[in-house]
Amino acid sequence: MRRADRLFQIVQYLRGGRLTTAAQLAEKLEVSERTIYRDIADLIGSGVPVEGEAGVGYVMRAGYDLPPLMFTQEEIVALVAGARLIRAWGGMEMASAAEEALVKINAVLPDAARAQSDRVQIHAMHFGEMSEEVRKRLDRIEAAINGRVTLQVAYAAEDGSRSRRDLRPLGLFFWGKVWTLVAWCELRGDFRNFRVDRMAEMTEAHVFREDRDKTLRAFYDEQTRRGYMRPDNAL
Repeated sequence: MRRADRLFQIVQYLRGGRLTTAAQLAEKLEVSERTIYRDIADLIGSGVPVEGEAGVGYVMRAGYDLPPLMFTQEEIVALVAGARLIRAWGGMEMASAAEEALVKINAVLPDAARAQSDRVQIHAMHFGEMSEEVRKRLDRIEAAINGRVTLQVAYAAEDGSRSRRDLRPLGLFFWGKVWTLVAWCELRGDFRNFRVDRMAEMTEAHVFREDRDKTLRAFYDEQTRRGYMRPDNAL
């Protein structure tokens, strides 16, 4: 990795507002801690508002703006293709945000990189297979996940049986034409996958406190122990 790219990555890691140690940065960037200390000193010397000290960790003050964006050709392809996929298969607000993000990225890219963005020939079409109702529901679920809001859902399983569930929404997964919600189901007292297009009704309820045994990380750990996580595991 070029030194300029490494400095850029360090700034990216520090922008999250969390204390990050030199050892963590060295592991992520596959360099020595001594190199990280030298890079941090150079960043501070150039005016980047990094605070902290060796042996404790570093953080960057909020409000620092990076110079104009620079992406490799592969990164441009990934950004454009990802935005187009969300525009075709994401929620209504997600699609609008993806479109706006592309506009903002193109606005700050150098001319050559902008031309590369315009030449990306990866497209996504949905042919009306996702209803507007489902797309709006995705946005509501995404907001509930971020806000830790319990959802009360009327759900139709594959065999036609219907039930009402109180769910702690944890994460959305896209399987190609189908979105599923991973949630903690109060009825079953366990993690469950629910197809978003099988939700007949959905109501936002109360805010819940995070429980370490009922998080997405706990779900991943359980799936690892079982050795699988498949789309046909959706109920």
